[in-house]
Amino acid sequence: MVLVFGLANVLADLGRPDRAFNVLLHPHFRSPLLWDACSISCYLTGSIIYLFLPLIPDIALLRDMGVRPRWFYRLLALGWSGSPRQHHLLERCIGFMAVIIIPIAVSVHTVVSWVFAMTIQPFWHSTIFGPYFVAGAIFSGIAALIISMAILRRVYSLQDYLRPVHFNNLGLLLLVMTLFWFYFTFGEYLTAFYGGEPSHMVVFWAKVTGPYAIYFWTMVVCCFVIPMTLLCRAATRTISGTVIASTTVIVGMWLERYTIVVPTLVNPRLPAGEVSYVPSWVEWSYLAGCTAMFILLYMVFTKFFPIVSIWEIREGREVAIPESIARIRAYLPGMEEAPQAAPSEAAPTGG
Repeated sequence: MVLVFGLANVLADLGRPDRAFNVLLHPHFRSPLLWDACSISCYLTGSIIYLFLPLIPDIALLRDMGVRPRWFYRLLALGWSGSPRQHHLLERCIGFMAVIIIPIAVSVHTVVSWVFAMTIQPFWHSTIFGPYFVAGAIFSGIAALIISMAILRRVYSLQDYLRPVHFNNLGLLLLVMTLFWFYFTFGEYLTAFYGGEPSHMVVFWAKVTGPYAIYFWTMVVCCFVIPMTLLCRAATRTISGTVIASTTVIVGMWLERYTIVVPTLVNPRLPAGEVSYVPSWVEWSYLAGCTAMFILLYMVFTKFFPIVSIWEIREGREVAIPESIARIRAYLPGMEEAPQAAPSEAAPTGG
């Protein structure tokens, strides 16, 4: 869904959406824009398939329960009957998509970064942009996931399914990505400062001490200081703590995009007059509209499809404990003999 909104923003920014077809009608294979169109198309297709596959058993359950519209669920269920062969095939397909979607996602965010880095604009022409954008996408994605989980947990009373341990584990992952983000950001600004190229230094000082310093240092506080403070301690790595940290990360990552785009565009490599930029009310309204539309479509989706995978919960209840016992027996020495001795040891107490 996010990809759809990203594409819609690009088409709106063109002013002439019909010109987007020129990327396909008159492709230029040296242009990152063509790579961008190809990778986003593959990513959108793969994401839809990866989302749809785990929903098939639950859609079939809704079909069997007679939930309306019946034709809709009957069509999407694809004749699912729950046979062992279908389960085996479904798990194989989900596993395949889980592997193949990773390089596709990496390629998408790398190509998006190359759209910037392939130019010679100051502070864009950098080899670190590829991994920087990939790490940033994972960073903000985890934060958005935590916020969504917290909202759904509260609105739909999913406390039994979305437990504190889930937020704790995601908080640890967010902490790791916080460190990655700081490492890439520090490396980017350190190399630019050490090189001392005049066009880069103009943008550097505009961010650090100039008119964009408030945005830059707010970004650092939101993306590093606050998440690091809250997530490095187990006492504050609670549901509330992870949600607060995630909210600041979302704000900080928006500011990061702002400080990447605007300071460079108002300080181009070629000499130009003094330029200033402040978002207009139209741009703020467009941002608010996209956010509201995203929330609306997400809530509509939750009205037609289960938020929690029912069939996976059932399967987990049936096989999780036996699998855990078998794994422990395989890990620890002497565990194979323990179950055989247990009945004889327990017999005297039961008599």
